[in-house]
Amino acid sequence: MRLVIARCSVDYAGRLTAHLPSAPRLILVKADGSVSIHADDRAYKPLNWMSPPCTLKEGAGEEEGVWTVVNKAGEKLIITMEEVLHDSSHELGVDPGLIKDGVEAHLQELLADRIETLGEGYTLIRREYMTAIGPVDILCRDADGQTVAVEIKRRGEIDGVEQLTRYLELLNRDPHLAPVRGIFAAQEIKPQARVLASDRGIGCQVLDYDALRGIEDDKLRLF
Repeated sequence: MRLVIARCSVDYAGRLTAHLPSAPRLILVKADGSVSIHADDRAYKPLNWMSPPCTLKEGAGEEEGVWTVVNKAGEKLIITMEEVLHDSSHELGVDPGLIKDGVEAHLQELLADRIETLGEGYTLIRREYMTAIGPVDILCRDADGQTVAVEIKRRGEIDGVEQLTRYLELLNRDPHLAPVRGIFAAQEIKPQARVLASDRGIGCQVLDYDALRGIEDDKLRLF
């Protein structure tokens, strides 16, 4: 990971246009190719970013200090450096991923045993399908034979969608599996996570823990 702290301005040209005026900011360049620009607030959310796959070109000569990031859709993120205050690179290695609590681990086991919960005709390939950046909770096929990667959380938030996005990027490079689509499954899915998942073409599935365990709801129901 490369960390750059610089006074810079940022312009985005794509489906929309956006401009960030000159200010000190943190720029993260990750090993997966993603580039994100951060301010000293807003928690984890960047001011602007470019998701992989994308390319970063650092200008030379008259263009020195201008970074141009282009994604596969041709959208551009142009970062104009005025003063670089810090520039360092660090090798983080392979991340083991988020450690699941007992409920999440049990949800994974239950869903693998009842894979038809995702839809008629679904079949299990395997649990804990290993990738270079960690294991995918469940890999399965739908009724049409398409590969589906499932990420399971107790509470579905944005970081879980980001995690599944990284898995899908890797899985879709494997010609024996591609095309691979994703399902984000959780007992509760936050609205922001649902919006991000929809934007990335990822389906959402709310899981009923008791139903998966075969426990009937004893509350009165109106039919």
